[in-house]
Amino acid sequence: MATCLNHRFPALLAALTLALTGPVFAQTDTGADDDDTAVAEQVEALKKKVIRLNRDLFILEEDLLFPANTQVAVFLSVDAGKFLKLDAVKLKVNDEIVASHLYTQRQVTALERGGMQRLYVGNLKTGVHQMTAFIEGIGPDERPYKQAASLEFEKGTGTAALEIRVEDRSSNYQPSVSIVEWE
Repeated sequence: MATCLNHRFPALLAALTLALTGPVFAQTDTGADDDDTAVAEQVEALKKKVIRLNRDLFILEEDLLFPANTQVAVFLSVDAGKFLKLDAVKLKVNDEIVASHLYTQRQVTALERGGMQRLYVGNLKTGVHQMTAFIEGIGPDERPYKQAASLEFEKGTGTAALEIRVEDRSSNYQPSVSIVEWE
């Protein structure tokens, strides 16, 4: 169904644009400036309608592709900086890689300042699932650092939201990685 929507979407948008702009082109009069400004105002109003329709179609497409009863979202937060300079994240769900990301210095700075990244949004059936996050970066003493965290969670009928937390742990001067399910 999603691929059908993806093939129909551009054609639907083009047909809608033609239907809305057809009356404007039929009324063109080359004689007066008033008519030109009226036509320009109509075109501007039509552009606004097309933008609103495009937004509504995007929301509808999101609802069709990721229904609330099967949706799972995974976020990444970083409360580190002293013991880990984040470089990359890889996410596996049920032994399948679903997301990976390499970070720029700007992105790392934004995450360290309290930002949160939506790493993955997808669909999962209800039931038990296994999620594993792999974190890579530069750790203590400027050495390459890799750590993984896993979580087995039960996906219910509602939307599931999980967070991968990367935190400095001053007790042993090492970063820690954990996956937490939001309630």
